[in-house]
Amino acid sequence: MTLPPLADALKKSDLLVDRAAIDAAVARMGGEIDAVLEGERALFLTVMNGALMFAGHLALAIRTDLEFDYVHATRYRGDTTGHDLRWLREPQAAMEGRTLLLVDDILDEGHTLKAVRDDCLRRGARRVLIASLCTKKHDRLVEGIASDFNGFELPDRYVFGYGMDYYEQGRNLPGIYALRED
Repeated sequence: MTLPPLADALKKSDLLVDRAAIDAAVARMGGEIDAVLEGERALFLTVMNGALMFAGHLALAIRTDLEFDYVHATRYRGDTTGHDLRWLREPQAAMEGRTLLLVDDILDEGHTLKAVRDDCLRRGARRVLIASLCTKKHDRLVEGIASDFNGFELPDRYVFGYGMDYYEQGRNLPGIYALRED
């Protein structure tokens, strides 16, 4: 299968959030997380691959000491629409009685984040706080999931950049783009 070129997608897209706005939002979120943690050493759990850029940026904005691990769960597998959840790597760190900071690039419908959060609670986490770079505005969010810390609300369009992909391309773009609905 030949992937549609990223350059073509960029020509049909709008820049929604630039790097300066991302930097400001991440700094704000780091301060909010520090205030909630009140010095408690949390487990910082990154949802791969999408949250990689955001998680690294956010971790540097948090002053509270953290322990790090990651999980790799996906519903997209290189496509633009989700399917059944597939676990590629489960977290290894002990969670019993701990606070977790679950970090993801986007809260869209919430299936992946809810499954990961519920798994962490099943493993004994005392609480799971969710930090997302962005949340889509629509009415398809699964019941019982929300971000505790969120950078941006985005329109209900296909978005990519800054960790989010367009057919596994563009994760390293320094801003967030949305395909125009033609």
